[in-house]
Amino acid sequence: MEYTRLGNTGLEVSRICLGCMGFGDPDRWVHKWVLREEESRQVIKQALDLGINFFDTANVYSLGVSEEILGRALRDFASRNEVVIATKVYGRMRPGPNGAGLSRKAIMTEIDHSLRRLGTDYVDLYQIHRWDYDTPIEETMEALHDLVKAGKVRYIGASAMFAWQFQKALYVAERHGWTRFVSMQNHMNLIYREEEREMLPLCREEGIGVIPYSPLAAGRLTRDWSQESSLRAQTDEIAKGKYDAMADADWQIIERVAEVARRHGVTRAQVALAWLLGKQPVVAPIIGATKPEHLEEAVGALSVQLSPEDVAYLEEPYVPHPVVGPNPTPAR
Repeated sequence: MEYTRLGNTGLEVSRICLGCMGFGDPDRWVHKWVLREEESRQVIKQALDLGINFFDTANVYSLGVSEEILGRALRDFASRNEVVIATKVYGRMRPGPNGAGLSRKAIMTEIDHSLRRLGTDYVDLYQIHRWDYDTPIEETMEALHDLVKAGKVRYIGASAMFAWQFQKALYVAERHGWTRFVSMQNHMNLIYREEEREMLPLCREEGIGVIPYSPLAAGRLTRDWSQESSLRAQTDEIAKGKYDAMADADWQIIERVAEVARRHGVTRAQVALAWLLGKQPVVAPIIGATKPEHLEEAVGALSVQLSPEDVAYLEEPYVPHPVVGPNPTPAR
């Protein structure tokens, strides 16, 4: 395993992060393909055995069950000081007022719930899951700063927003002397590269560590289009919304991934991850593994060296895509 610093911090994380959205209870959430606890624990244990110390979840994943499973597994298999736990806040956890969003009330409530479910007294990285148009960013940033000062959170990060929003949050924190974001968890892979226009240059300039989600495009970069798809591919409506509209434009990239993989004697997933690992300032792609072999394959990508010619060949067919990930600007 390779380790690196998360952005400009001193925090050391593995270059592969285990994403825990796939752990939970299919009866309690929109995704019916998620693993229940016994199977989830096998994947978490495999991650630790491979040297992965970075785990990402969210309060909204299976409405808290993902956090519970991750917390129990890490207590059984690892020392708290050896692992880096990241979770997120924003999504709706209950009906009615204050059940979602990034108000001070919501943040203060949800961090305590997440800590209880995770079975820990602090979170290493607490991330806002989306931009909240209904709450002033000043309110959100001050609440997050107070969590850091209270010892409940070590670092703060953000996810899936427009670059102007992220820059505004950084400015507000600097202006008031509050804790700054150290990471950006954004949507990025070989068939979705819109983050290269604004977000990646901003993160490089500000010393922000990038931890991309959906690095394999929900499996689309790992197999032929004609190959029988998984339960996730068949039922994941969110992934279909991300990728189906541009499928006709993306097929050539997927074919080139297969060609480069054959030339290097590696898997398609390893080529796609090696490409992403070579992008600055990418720290650790978030791998949503649901089988132990998925993690072995991902770790193997750290040894794959793509030439500049390989990278250019993979990137050449890309065309601009509609932005997918950030909350759209609401009509006022």
